[in-house]
Amino acid sequence: MKRTPVEVPEALFAQLREIFNEPQMVELTATIAWENYRARFDHAFGIEGEGFSEGAFCALPVGAAHRP
Repeated sequence: MKRTPVEVPEALFAQLREIFNEPQMVELTATIAWENYRARFDHAFGIEGEGFSEGAFCALPVGAAHRP
């Protein structure tokens, strides 16, 4: 979504539809759009990260690595 115009390959969309239902797809798209907005806003005003999450990562829930 950060490209203009927005291009979502049909294959990616099909894969996501196998995992998420329609309301979840809307939520996912809205979340991506919001984060894209925030990133562009921060860039426009020269706002940089404060470093509090440097080197951090999001741990996967137990069992997530075993899903097909």
